[in-house]
Amino acid sequence: MRLVIQRVNYASVTVENEVIGSIQKGYVVLLGVGEGDCEEMADRYVDKLAKLRIFSDDNNKINLSIQDVGGEILVVSQFTLYADCRKGNRPGFSQAASVDKAIKLYEYFLERCRQVLGSVQHGIFGADMKVNLENDGPFTIVWDSRDW
Repeated sequence: MRLVIQRVNYASVTVENEVIGSIQKGYVVLLGVGEGDCEEMADRYVDKLAKLRIFSDDNNKINLSIQDVGGEILVVSQFTLYADCRKGNRPGFSQAASVDKAIKLYEYFLERCRQVLGSVQHGIFGADMKVNLENDGPFTIVWDSRDW
């Protein structure tokens, strides 16, 4: 799995000119699923997201989690996180999971987020989505299951 986590002041995702998910302060998580990924990886990532301390406390120290600040989460499927641009100028996506596997893990990830974090907004898998956000910081973190 590959995740790009952006701390945001607000964010929304639109499909066919309709806002289908929006949040205030929290995280936008772009989620890519790779061929070797599994539910156990999703569990680890969701637990880590809940405990990740990247919000400022009263002393302006990065010390608070999304739960501590009552933040929200917006998850957007993003197979292009598996773009391979090493050869030529057109990216290849052979490392991305098949559609069936990716949908299953994306849905599993969303359910685990709901269980651990409560309400979760999200995009529509495979749709042409427009994501609007105001990055807070900017503060962006990239996680790759190859590094875990």
